[in-house]
Amino acid sequence: MTRTLRRAVTGLICATAVVAASAAASAGAPASPAPAPSGPQTAKVCDEARAGYARCLALVRTDAAAQAASKAAATKAAARMGYGATDLRAAYGVSASTARPWVAIVIAFDVPNAEADLAFYRSTYGLPACTTANGCFRKVNQGGATSPLPPPDGGWALEGSMDLQMVSAACPSCRILLVEANDNMLTNMAKATATAARKGAKIASHSYGADEGGWMSQVSAPYQNPAMPSVASSGDYGFTTAGFPAVLAEVTAVGGTTLTPSTNARGWQESVWSGAGSGCSAWVNKPAYQNDPNCQMRTVADVAAVADPATGVAVYDTYPNPFTAPGWVTLGGTSASAPFVAGLIGAAGSPALWRSSMAYSRAARFNDVVGGSNGSCGEDYLCTGLAGYDAPTGVGTPRGLWPFRKN
Repeated sequence: MTRTLRRAVTGLICATAVVAASAAASAGAPASPAPAPSGPQTAKVCDEARAGYARCLALVRTDAAAQAASKAAATKAAARMGYGATDLRAAYGVSASTARPWVAIVIAFDVPNAEADLAFYRSTYGLPACTTANGCFRKVNQGGATSPLPPPDGGWALEGSMDLQMVSAACPSCRILLVEANDNMLTNMAKATATAARKGAKIASHSYGADEGGWMSQVSAPYQNPAMPSVASSGDYGFTTAGFPAVLAEVTAVGGTTLTPSTNARGWQESVWSGAGSGCSAWVNKPAYQNDPNCQMRTVADVAAVADPATGVAVYDTYPNPFTAPGWVTLGGTSASAPFVAGLIGAAGSPALWRSSMAYSRAARFNDVVGGSNGSCGEDYLCTGLAGYDAPTGVGTPRGLWPFRKN
């Protein structure tokens, strides 16, 4: 598979594109047994999207250990793998909140078991119930009606379950609006985003993307709504072409880290996750809140949180998919970090007042991520975790709720 990479160069307006091609096997060479894979095995839960469509950005653990855990965990919560709500709240110093804004999750296709799986996840971690009956949860189609809902898709259902559960982990008191687009066509995703605002959401999470391009102006308006800020995954391809909608200056682009326990004062440490999306835009002008020197246009990302599927987050999903047995699965990607950050913004209160610029003016209140890389850029900050701002993790990861408060 060939992908375009963008390498930003000091003083240039945008990055120089380079192409990496897969090496072809030698013709006529005798076949030899492939070595057994070592370490965590992952797969993309959504296929590559053709022009005009988005793909979800979740990655699922498919190795034997993760599958065994999923099968056992269909009935035993203790068998789950990956970081749960308790771990994530501890890692990021999340305190209790009574804020109850509507947080929108925009997704393609239906998540058939969304409410039931969310209930199981929340009960597992001692979070309050969030149901249609108690007014905490709503699921609508892209027009805002409860029916008809779009057809389901196993990969997007995994994505939807993770989004719901990551928002819940960050903000148990938040109400959740799940808006399901008819399909993953970018025009339909934009319509679903507009519906989220119309239905009262105060912040929206988008765990999907497409390579930026001149077409963006046709579908950008719903993501630039000041009454409902948007948070979006930066992507899972490392240092490369900036992705939409994360590249929009009004959107908070969320990169990804590898999160591990530590003996330091925080109890956790983070480095750049090798897949975390970062890039120098060729289409979006430099916003006033960014002053990094080696990209003259918009730089992605702004902030970050856990995304590495090697450790992963625990997600409960019972709708059939091609990758794992129903039950607990281990997922990752910036699809995990974006909804978690959206939930934190909701938990901090007054999320409609949030702006991407606030992260930069409050950079000292974030965990600076130093170490790791997501590509080749001469050890520049555009692909390397350095002190201060770097593109894979932005200004850093949340330290409690207060970095997101307006005052």
